[in-house]
Amino acid sequence: MTSIDLNADLGEGMGTDDALLQIVSSASIACGGHAGDAASIRRILEICKASGVRAGAHPGYVDPKRFGRFRIVMPLEQLLGQIREQLLLARHIGDDVGVALSYVKLHGALANQTAEELAFAVGIFASIQAMDADMAVMALDNSQQVRAAKAVGLPLIREAYADRAYTADGLLVSRKEEGAVMHDAAAVIARCLRLAEAGEIVAIDGTVLKSSARSICLHGDTPGAVELARSVRLALEDAGIEIAPTVPETDVSVRI
Repeated sequence: MTSIDLNADLGEGMGTDDALLQIVSSASIACGGHAGDAASIRRILEICKASGVRAGAHPGYVDPKRFGRFRIVMPLEQLLGQIREQLLLARHIGDDVGVALSYVKLHGALANQTAEELAFAVGIFASIQAMDADMAVMALDNSQQVRAAKAVGLPLIREAYADRAYTADGLLVSRKEEGAVMHDAAAVIARCLRLAEAGEIVAIDGTVLKSSARSICLHGDTPGAVELARSVRLALEDAGIEIAPTVPETDVSVRI
């Protein structure tokens, strides 16, 4: 049976966490950078443990006022220190709860920057690899994140977005541009089915992109997010597609 992972970014104060945790198979947990704190991390990890949802860390720029959606210029070591602090907090709480963090997924501007800039992504992922060589990276498929994860030898989970528009080169359309977020439920469901069944995503200009992504991000911060996520899951299951965490790739061969 064909299977695909559904993930959501949680602990961001949107009020949708409990409902989404009944729908998704992986939870990317904000860990104090753009959002989240020790209490929210613990609560979500406890629900993950009870419901069998895979848990991951979701660090970003430490910029909660702007929700981590703007790039910040700073020395690389300072940024790496911020990421390490977030991961250590989440891992410490995970150890206490009895839930291992399986992957790291970068948030917002930090995710977009690593998707575009290979050297920057390698620096970030190398720091994560030094902390835990078995930690997988959930990376935007066909982006520099994938090449960087392979370059440093991190297990890889390829991700696509249910409701974000894509450029012709496989990156996400900037939220500053019209049409960056898809709001039509039927179109989002069709996108997810086509990805799961045919490995294709249609870009905003009509270009058909090939994708090996086996994890789909369902956002929790848009109107009707829970209802849309539930509809996506039901449509996938009705098509005979199992919802389950994707096993990370461990083939690290890559040419830079």
